[in-house]
Amino acid sequence: MEKVSPVLPSGRQIEIRHAEQTAVVTEVGAGLRTYQRGKWEILDGYPADRYCHAGRGQLLLPWPNRLRDGRYDFGGSSQQQALTEPSRGHAIHGLTRYATWSVDQVAEDHCRLSYLLHPQPGYDFTLALAAEFRVGPEGLTVTITAENQGREVLPYAAGAHPYLRLDDRGVDPWLLRVPARVTMEADDRAIPTGRLLPVAGTDFDFTSQRPIGAVELDTCFTELERGSDGLAWMELDSPDGQRRLRVWLTPDHPYLMLFTGDSLAPEERRRSLGVEPMTAAPNAFQNLLGLRTIEPGESVRTSWGVESFD
Repeated sequence: MEKVSPVLPSGRQIEIRHAEQTAVVTEVGAGLRTYQRGKWEILDGYPADRYCHAGRGQLLLPWPNRLRDGRYDFGGSSQQQALTEPSRGHAIHGLTRYATWSVDQVAEDHCRLSYLLHPQPGYDFTLALAAEFRVGPEGLTVTITAENQGREVLPYAAGAHPYLRLDDRGVDPWLLRVPARVTMEADDRAIPTGRLLPVAGTDFDFTSQRPIGAVELDTCFTELERGSDGLAWMELDSPDGQRRLRVWLTPDHPYLMLFTGDSLAPEERRRSLGVEPMTAAPNAFQNLLGLRTIEPGESVRTSWGVESFD
């Protein structure tokens, strides 16, 4: 009897490369498992023989972050999602993280995966998704396309959950700049209260680059400063200036969640910085902040990326 090789927990591994840069994208969830520049492991990912945990490198579709109690109203009907964060009683990070995506295109420096999200309890819409990953002189670029292939208008938002790292010293000494004027206050269940809090004079003021220090971040930043090209740039530097990361966000991403991992397992706490570009705020299906509505036949396309220097 022919022996069948076991399937890896994250499915097929798609490697793309350009010069010193190498990234591995997974069939499961179309997530980034690894991303490195030479010997520098930029992404704090996970091994090929494990499944993804703590959102590491995953795409968050068709909503990022939390949906309070898993409930929302849309188009005159009430929807109830499964509570995928039972400790807080929320639905979290969408519906595609552990789905098997189709690998449509693979080239040396880029790949494209797609997934058709069929109607289901809590999201009775038909949404076609495509994710393109590309490495080049400008670094890593991730582009998400969402198309409504159903008959009704649907709600949509997108996010991603990479954990970035500069070295093995952990986040405390790293120099962070976040071009945001305010943070979103959250309640004890990590849901926005509706209050925007100016960062000036607080521990969350990273408008000028400074060490992260002991600050605990599980925080949504918004009102991002942008250049004439519409891009907002988050900056992360090593104390010796030898390594630098720049994360760019298009105007479609007005929210940036940062997470120092203090609630993770002891060996993972403050080891890397979760940098989550989001097109909508946490709990967007209820508060509507940044929520897109996509008409039948309409598609939306969003991008973000990472530049690295050493």
